Amino acid sequence: MLKKLLLALILLTPATLWAQDVVSGTVYDFEIKTLPLQEVSVKNFNNNQSTTTKASGKFTLAANVGDVLEFSLNGYHKDTLYLTNLSPKTIFLPGSSTSLKEVKILSAKINPTILSPDPEAKESKRVEADDYRGKPNISRAGGIKLNLGYGKYKEQQAKAKDLEEKDQYENEIKSVFTEAYVSDLVKLKGQDLKDFMTLYRPPVATVQSARPFNYKYYTVQAYHQWLKLPPSQRKPPQVPRLKKN
Repeated sequence: MLKKLLLALILLTPATLWAQDVVSGTVYDFEIKTLPLQEVSVKNFNNNQSTTTKASGKFTLAANVGDVLEFSLNGYHKDTLYLTNLSPKTIFLPGSSTSLKEVKILSAKINPTILSPDPEAKESKRVEADDYRGKPNISRAGGIKLNLGYGKYKEQQAKAKDLEEKDQYENEIKSVFTEAYVSDLVKLKGQDLKDFMTLYRPPVATVQSARPFNYKYYTVQAYHQWLKLPPSQRKPPQVPRLKKN
């Protein structure tokens, strides 16, 4: 009687409890949305299992909600995906900036203004000593000539351009790396979210060196580094208070 009861319980148990959770999806080229990518490496950071996509771009991999998947292929930027559910996924991999496409030049025309003087250049001043030509040996003469103004102007223009580019990257980081964006990826809330964003705000130099910058990959990688820190180091250092005179 006991054996029959156990058999009945096993048969009534949902099949999903015995099956291992999996996630499936398809990987496409970012620029050509309809082009499936074959041999893309798909790795699960949490269980260390991996697979590769078929000719159709499809993959299936053991995973659970909360796992992080990495997609990589030669000639493409790596991408990561934080699993909030196990529904089928569609991934678009952007091409690497180092992969140059063939360009055919049919004709070329030189802009005549390229060889023209810089219209924004300021007039230079010349400082000369007494000319020694036609003077006897007892006469005092010198030959120093200085061109002032143009070099300093060029240096100021370069500094202004650098500041303008830095402002553009700062605005990009501010518009993308928001609390809503970060919280949706790493599921942090409240003060933990604010501390994480303060510690791992993307530096301008990092964003500038990798174009287009993959904010999703950077944020997920930073989150894994943050998890490895002890709780005491997950907060930004406090600014020391100035002593009153």
